[in-house]
Amino acid sequence: MLGPFGQECVMAEDSLTPPPAAPPDRALRRPLAALAAADRDIAAALARIGLPPVRGVEPGFAGLLRIVMGQQISVAAARAIRTRLEQRVQPLTAESFLAQSEALLRDIGLSHQKATYGRGIAAAAASGAIDFAAIERLPDEAAVAALVTLPGIGRWTAEIYLMFALGRADVWPAGDLAMRAGLQRLKRLRKPLDEKRARKLGEAWRPYRSAAARFLWHFYSHPGV
Repeated sequence: MLGPFGQECVMAEDSLTPPPAAPPDRALRRPLAALAAADRDIAAALARIGLPPVRGVEPGFAGLLRIVMGQQISVAAARAIRTRLEQRVQPLTAESFLAQSEALLRDIGLSHQKATYGRGIAAAAASGAIDFAAIERLPDEAAVAALVTLPGIGRWTAEIYLMFALGRADVWPAGDLAMRAGLQRLKRLRKPLDEKRARKLGEAWRPYRSAAARFLWHFYSHPGV
């Protein structure tokens, strides 16, 4: 079973996964009510499983790094790495990350590839090559275009950042396998969805596609529903 945030390459659940006691995200009540009013499948599932849990990261270097750290590893591993990193690199800024040795990053649990990505992102932030405050003011597609210039950041990672760090309302990460699996089950489709068809189906849920995506991950995590 894929965890939420399963990209085309089969992402595992990442560091955005909420703790077991995370409360329902009441900010999703209004957009999901609007979606449920227009989509009977969402309405029926929402009545059974309720709102998705609170989930998010802070905007900026630290939030993007947390997203990258959690990719393609287990939930437990992502949380352990995040905890060690936050304990040993304080404050978690681009400059403080760059000051850490390769040995320390390995000891924290970062792979060579992720440490390299982290250093590249940190260097861009510290030099001003990427301006996270400016990205907050950009339209969605322009923000994605700016983020994917960073090492290790593809469209999926950029979209997750827009959703969970910037709170953008109409992002649709169609490359995510777990979201597509949730959509397939919600709509009782026989065949798995490819990204192109998932994007087409998501058009019906504008301008609340972020809420729809979060609900599909929530729905996917309830396989008995």
